[in-house]
Amino acid sequence: MAPRQPRSRPRTRRLFTSPRGARTLLAALVIAAVTVPFSGAARPSAVPAPAPAALAPLRATPAALDERYAVNRGSIRAAERMATDHGDRKRAAALRELADPARHFLSFDGREGGRGAEVFGDLSTARRIAVLVPGAGINVDKYWRLRAGGVALQRKLGEGSAVIGWLGYATPATVSPEAVTSGLAEHSAPELRSFLDELKTSKPSARITLLCHSYGSVVCAKAASGLEVAGIVLYGSPGTGARSVAALHTRATVWAGRGGSDWIADVPHEQLRLPFVTVGFGTDPVSPGFGARHFAAGDCGHSDYLKRGSLSLKNLARIVSGRTPVEEGRHA
Repeated sequence: MAPRQPRSRPRTRRLFTSPRGARTLLAALVIAAVTVPFSGAARPSAVPAPAPAALAPLRATPAALDERYAVNRGSIRAAERMATDHGDRKRAAALRELADPARHFLSFDGREGGRGAEVFGDLSTARRIAVLVPGAGINVDKYWRLRAGGVALQRKLGEGSAVIGWLGYATPATVSPEAVTSGLAEHSAPELRSFLDELKTSKPSARITLLCHSYGSVVCAKAASGLEVAGIVLYGSPGTGARSVAALHTRATVWAGRGGSDWIADVPHEQLRLPFVTVGFGTDPVSPGFGARHFAAGDCGHSDYLKRGSLSLKNLARIVSGRTPVEEGRHA
């Protein structure tokens, strides 16, 4: 029996059934992103931070990892001092949490809103590794969202696993022109490829799976060609910019899922070519025509895929472990 497709909210979706309606909405989204006034608070990138310390090539031995974690802890503390001197107490407090000795960062750069890669679990012994690529609106000030998901997934995976929260790019603001265009993703994809290549070199026998949420799925799609990963999972995705799995040029198994309460279902899966920019990301990854394998995500909302006890978390963990996802209605 064919797997159930994610539910959507039909009353809203009916507004966008025609190509003309979809293109009109895309244009409206761009105009809104440009004209909606932002709050008076400084943007995350406005808080200064020092250049990070140089890092040796990644080696996944306990001693080498401890040394790398310590170096990045020093970079975080240096950024905290600069944020304090700048008078940004919120940023300083967020950085203080990241500098906790119990936290393990493979990389950290406090500039441009903050970037880094944090490990949950023991990377030195991990046989299964999930790399989380977040979507819009995640930075140092809102990093707890990425951390919460990483912790929940690692606990679900259990012994012999590690999860890496890869905030390796300056994510777009949720309401911004960047969030509906692929420029940031194209700029960030080489960084993601480089990180995954280094991770694979240090852990050649581990099963590595890329989990890509929302705008992060656009980043993953741009990086997909030739990646040595077992799977690429797209969830809460607005589209990838690719028409099909074949266009990603990857040998990895591509999965796609969407929760029944995810508002991203109402975003038109069209591409509008304007002078100097293309708006929108095209084919819906959960549509049969895209060609991805579907996994059930329950009734979760856009930010709930890694929520403890959810069907989506269970199935993401099963995919990372190389197991078949469970179907809707069989979640216990």
